[in-house]
Amino acid sequence: MKEIILIKLGEMVLKGLNRKSFEEILIKNIKHKIRSLGAFSVKIAQSTIYIEPLSDDIDLDEVCEKISQVFGIAAFSRALICTKDMNTILNVVTDYVADDLKFAKTFKVNAKRSDKKFPLKSPEICAEVGGKILETFPKLKVDVKNPDITITVEIRDFSACIHSKTIKGQGGMPIGTSGKATILISGGIDSPVAAYMMAKRGLTLSAVHFESPPYTSERARMKVEKLLKIVSQYAGPIEMHTVPFTKIQETIRDKCPEELFTIIMRRVMMQVASALAKEDSSHALITGESLGQVASQTLYAIECTDCACNMLTFRPLIGMDKQEIIDISRKIGAFETSIEPYEDCCTVFTPKHPRTRPILKFVEQAQKDADMEELIKKAIENTKTIIIQ
Repeated sequence: MKEIILIKLGEMVLKGLNRKSFEEILIKNIKHKIRSLGAFSVKIAQSTIYIEPLSDDIDLDEVCEKISQVFGIAAFSRALICTKDMNTILNVVTDYVADDLKFAKTFKVNAKRSDKKFPLKSPEICAEVGGKILETFPKLKVDVKNPDITITVEIRDFSACIHSKTIKGQGGMPIGTSGKATILISGGIDSPVAAYMMAKRGLTLSAVHFESPPYTSERARMKVEKLLKIVSQYAGPIEMHTVPFTKIQETIRDKCPEELFTIIMRRVMMQVASALAKEDSSHALITGESLGQVASQTLYAIECTDCACNMLTFRPLIGMDKQEIIDISRKIGAFETSIEPYEDCCTVFTPKHPRTRPILKFVEQAQKDADMEELIKKAIENTKTIIIQ
């Protein structure tokens, strides 16, 4: 008898003939996530992944923490495996769930019998196990509708599994099943959340960050690296491209109408990011824009931005309000870093009265008059790249 971790698959169970490839990628991601914690056997059977530690000194709490950050998992639980024998199950079940029942007033037993050769049917298993628990903990009561604790006994092909706590997983699709995309990352709240949300749909990520020294500091870039490190706990390693943007922004300031500073800057950012994304084998860009949140995120401004880039752009936050975004930022552990007071280049040369309904032909002409093509090429050539993990 020993403890293992049972993992229930997410929406990939709805896949057809290619489901196996999704499962293989998920298992690969799980192995990569927990490899630093020791040696494990990781296998799949009957739509459940089993993680079995191969030594007694492995901390399963640490394993659970790592597993909780893996996309593609609907739920997981620690479980005791034992011989498929009713006497054995009854002998071990009360000791194993004792801590979980300490503060409970009600419980129920749930039985799953995938091995149809097992002599007892599911209702009979529930009755036997429930009787044993009531005998050991006479103050408990059975509540089949809304129990404090549910004890689950699964009769599998190879053993019996007993567990009482089910932990909700991240859901989504396994990283690497949906291709690759590039996030335009700033030091704010929104873009790390956008990165997390698209990684949740199975995308491998790279990132583009724009810095403008001396207007932005070294700490601002380090803040972005820290944010990407937080996102990488869920998304895996992220290639970060840091673009020198000072001369481009100064040119926009000197040669473009002030009310169009922000929209032209955003257009150039999209042009640079799309060029780097294509070099990086990415097939889409990701931004943290939310419709109407600021002047550069009105419908008309986003339309002008999109016209500067011939690449698919995902905006997963587009219909969210700020509090919804903050809630996710807190959930993934990015919020406290995002609000550190180190400004990014998006706040440099912010116009007093930005145009909220820019007209595309005037924006394109102003950008053309600024003649920044050579500066854009040099910025791409001088981009620095590191791996965040």
